[in-house]
Amino acid sequence: MQPSVDQNATIIASGTPATRVLGVPVSTVNMPQAIDTILSWIARGQAHYVCVRDVHGVMRAQEDNQLLEIHHRAGLVTPDGMPLVWLSKRRGYRHVSRVCGADLVAELCAGSVAHGISHYFYGGKPGVAERMAEALVARFPGLKVAGTSTPPFGDMSAEEDAAATQAIVTSGAGVVWVGLSTPKQEYWMRDHVDRIPGATLIGVGAAFDFYAGDVKRAPVWMHHSGLEWLHRLLSEPRRLWRRYLVMAPKFVLMVAWRGLRQRASWGSS
Repeated sequence: MQPSVDQNATIIASGTPATRVLGVPVSTVNMPQAIDTILSWIARGQAHYVCVRDVHGVMRAQEDNQLLEIHHRAGLVTPDGMPLVWLSKRRGYRHVSRVCGADLVAELCAGSVAHGISHYFYGGKPGVAERMAEALVARFPGLKVAGTSTPPFGDMSAEEDAAATQAIVTSGAGVVWVGLSTPKQEYWMRDHVDRIPGATLIGVGAAFDFYAGDVKRAPVWMHHSGLEWLHRLLSEPRRLWRRYLVMAPKFVLMVAWRGLRQRASWGSS
């Protein structure tokens, strides 16, 4: 339930509540709520997409109005990074917890077995989607895999995209896991959600590499203490240094400055 004191409260396209963080709506949910919401969409045959959002994604949206709009049109924008969880709690949403991509994969796969929901894995480097699917089937006996595919690194032709989309539709998947990295996966979900009836598309990026065994995930204690970023930075410093050492501090400053301006505005009204 949204507290009335949150001046950043909003509602995204699916009708679910969120709080704006630098203009980006972040759903005020925890993991059980996210799972229940997605399962209810699938049961009703509704097509939606889910953005799993961290600080990096929020900052990318500051420079990309289309990406910002994609978040407002999402079914859910789950709080991945702990700073988004802490900010939500500070605004009064005490029930909010981290809903990151890798954990969402595990929880939804576990919850979908009893319902016979099938999963399609779209993305990653060659062989990654297949190994991810194999690992999840081994972990969750009875999990239904509708299919796997790896798109080319560059742009696809209209014919190639149509064929890849039709393969997903024909598979009958209820969940399509998308691992194309941000913001490419968000654009793909926006452009394909209406072309894959009844499916929930979920952008989980690095989760493909985690489950395929190509990248080792941080210890569990780091997940909830807000230090998983440090593990990732040390694992891939060349690729991630700007994300964590430049964009993250900038995020903190921008949130603090925006908060000061809002309080000043409220105080003068």
